Amino acid sequence: MNLTVIGTGYVGLVSGTCFAEMGNNVTCIDVDTKKIENLKNGIIPIYEPGLEAMAKRNVNNNTLHFSTNLKNHLGECDIAFIAVGTPMGEDGSADLQYVLQVAKDIGQYMQKPLIIVDKSTVPVGTADKVTETIKKQLEERKVNIEFHVVSNPEFLKEGDAISDFMKPDRVVIGSDNEQATKKMRSLYAPFFRSSMDRLITMDVRSAEMTKYVANAMLATKISFMNEISNICELVGADVNKVRIGIGSDSRIGYSFIYPGSGYGGSCFPKDVKALKKTAEEHGYHTQLIGAVEDVNNRQKMVIAKKVVNKFGNDLNGKIFSVWGLAFKPETDDMREAPAIYIINDLVQRGAKIHAYDPKAMDEAKHFYLKDIDEVSFYNSKYETLSNADALILLTEWKEFRSPDFHEIKKQLKQPIIFDGRNQYNDQVLKEIGFEYYQIGKN
Repeated sequence: MNLTVIGTGYVGLVSGTCFAEMGNNVTCIDVDTKKIENLKNGIIPIYEPGLEAMAKRNVNNNTLHFSTNLKNHLGECDIAFIAVGTPMGEDGSADLQYVLQVAKDIGQYMQKPLIIVDKSTVPVGTADKVTETIKKQLEERKVNIEFHVVSNPEFLKEGDAISDFMKPDRVVIGSDNEQATKKMRSLYAPFFRSSMDRLITMDVRSAEMTKYVANAMLATKISFMNEISNICELVGADVNKVRIGIGSDSRIGYSFIYPGSGYGGSCFPKDVKALKKTAEEHGYHTQLIGAVEDVNNRQKMVIAKKVVNKFGNDLNGKIFSVWGLAFKPETDDMREAPAIYIINDLVQRGAKIHAYDPKAMDEAKHFYLKDIDEVSFYNSKYETLSNADALILLTEWKEFRSPDFHEIKKQLKQPIIFDGRNQYNDQVLKEIGFEYYQIGKN
């Protein structure tokens, strides 16, 4: 099929590349001229394992293209995906200005019957707004062109997005038109070699809701376990053992019940707020969803509080080595990352930070931590340790899992580790001579 993907952010770029990998002819559109030129030259703006190689391969195979000209490509495509950003507004709602601008552009430029797919994460009722926007443009042009708006939410994990897209555990298609549903089933058929049972069709509004509910459910598991970890500390229990005890229950499972410094990224914080806002707009107070958000906000500061409990409120003259800045491993995404909040808190108390992350250094330097003079960036994890008073682990990258603890002890002023991901064996560290502080354990 001929596909147009509008937006070359995380969702658009991964989706367009994976569709091209399956033999479709895909053009990714963006208004950012420099970004498109970089993509044409093989420069991928995000870090996602496997994405760069796949994109370059499909560009060379002439199945993946990049352009700033939507008008030229709408006339050639069968399906147009809207994959632009839906940033969080000041009131917590999803900002739909970019989605609706694309809808307006489609209405102005479309020349033949078209399926328009909302791939961006959008609140319930967005497909109706997109439909109205396109209809208005067609009416102003005084043309009658058939089109259908479909909801096809993404369920990609950053760091594993290529695998998630190429081997999906489910694909949700929200459509009120039989022919549009049939076309979408045909598009996704190559991704389900054995059975199409995991392609789930439903009405548009239910599909829009499914995305938010999925993320809110996962965020709830994280915040629930973090709440339990805080109780474990108070009563003298070990949350690591509790996690094993409950995760063995098949009804619960081990996914998303690891205690830590809270969830971050582009999805969970934004989508939980948006779901909460949607409920409020319909007169419903979300006690549980609101609590999930509150617990997460508090959890981001747990490690900082442990540092303060150890060193005091005045951290002037103290230096802390920070391993990990991204909100999770295998991504350079720092949106709502716990590291931002923890580092800012420690700096405000007078501390200096030696920071390292395998992939998120540029994001930190040029955006999230760029105005904090007290943060210094290093090229390796061990370089951050020199003259530091303690090590703070915030992202569970593989290269942090089995470090040379004797080297760490040698370089630190004091053998102290604060672990925001409960990654190490406390008995091993105690035998070496470390003070080791975890989440959910005294």
